[in-house]
Amino acid sequence: MLKGMLTAPDPGRLRLRTAARAVLGVALAVLLGALTGHTLTAVITGGLAALLALFTVTDATVRAQALTTALLPAAGFPVLALAAALHDRSLARDTAFLAVAVAGVYARRWGPRGHTLGVFAFMTFFVAQFLGTVPGELPGLCSAMLIGLLAASAVRFGLWCIERRQPPPAVPAPPAASGLARVTTRQAVQVAVAGALALTLGQLLSQERWYWAVGAAWWIFVNTASRGETLVRGFRRVAGTVTGIAAGLLVAVPAQGETIPTAVMAALCVFGIFYTAAVSYTWMMAFVTVLVSLLYGLLGVLDGALLALRVAETGVGALCAAVAVVLVLPVTTHATTDAWIQQALRSVHRCTAEAAARLAGSPAADPAPRVAELETLLGRVRLSVTPLVHPLSPLRARKERARKVLALLDDCARELRGLASVAADPAASHDARLAAACRRVETAVHALVPPAQREPGRHTAGAPAAHPGAEAALAHLHALERALADLAAPLRASAVPA
Repeated sequence: MLKGMLTAPDPGRLRLRTAARAVLGVALAVLLGALTGHTLTAVITGGLAALLALFTVTDATVRAQALTTALLPAAGFPVLALAAALHDRSLARDTAFLAVAVAGVYARRWGPRGHTLGVFAFMTFFVAQFLGTVPGELPGLCSAMLIGLLAASAVRFGLWCIERRQPPPAVPAPPAASGLARVTTRQAVQVAVAGALALTLGQLLSQERWYWAVGAAWWIFVNTASRGETLVRGFRRVAGTVTGIAAGLLVAVPAQGETIPTAVMAALCVFGIFYTAAVSYTWMMAFVTVLVSLLYGLLGVLDGALLALRVAETGVGALCAAVAVVLVLPVTTHATTDAWIQQALRSVHRCTAEAAARLAGSPAADPAPRVAELETLLGRVRLSVTPLVHPLSPLRARKERARKVLALLDDCARELRGLASVAADPAASHDARLAAACRRVETAVHALVPPAQREPGRHTAGAPAAHPGAEAALAHLHALERALADLAAPLRASAVPA
């Protein structure tokens, strides 16, 4: 698993640069907090605020990212004040925490900005429990949080703006739903149940560290959309926590109270969190757990018993999330996977239409963005089918079908990349055979997509003209047509919900 994480593709070294930028941003936040005379707990708050801002803000454009970052104090400050005011009123505090958790999940219906603000609000309440925040500390914590956000913004939008050079592709959202048919609504209800269970059982384990169970249950629902995804994420969270605890015993406990070694190891953990997040949730959680252990060491409360309690609380949170996702308004893996596959197939159609228009001589047509869109959608398909292809999945027939679907969709993406490269060749010109092949691809896509979701073609007629790119384009189109035809069997066989 470690080898796979280290050797995972990193186009343009984006993961590497994002992780390095995160270390710079968090370090700047901590340094500024310390230089301005803030207390240790305030400095930690500022560093965590910078980490969250760099990690959770995922809007498609730099302008949108800057606006979302500017709105973070509006989500964080009121929640921090509420948590501090209720710190010694357990019933009101618990009720408020659950309300913030539910609102944080429901906010995802408003896209990346709602997701980010929801995460920041929840984590602000969580950090207040972690640090034992009281009202008298609010001015220092709020100013440190603001410093942390300013430091993160200075690095992200000034010193090292990766997104400006590599804008992420826009991905169409699945068809909108309403009421309990909306995934975010169902997850909000599930989180309410899971959070209430985790809070109750977590307090039976510890009256001081109960919030770890609630946090574990809540984070398991982040970036998941189905029952299977949530269960797999819960398993990986526990596995990552256990791995991180083992590492914490080796590095965090011996370094307890030592500022320089702790700072160096914390920087490595921040790098590891960002570098592994996109490829391994287990390893990301391991780095998070070691970072938390180091922070507990700085606060002078770290020992083996505390680390063991963290494992127990995480296990309780994962169990409560599993119970809620299975019994309360479950969203099947099949339903979620099918929605993303339909999106990917429509993207195949759009990419083919753009390539056909470009080959027909349209200067405005460009299939390259559509290829990037398809790659992103395939990432969502892979995430959605993770429960079916997981090594522990007992559903062998469905596992094989899922793998076949993934392989064929990868074939489609490969052929479309080749087609886009041919279309980009200035020497390429219209060939009547290309238009016919594109129409056959459109027919193949329509055979796999419900009639209501079919999109019109974009074919341009013209006289035949032989050119070097025509044969290569035809080869890609024929291979794409075969892959789409082969997809029919596994997609129809997997029509039974998982």
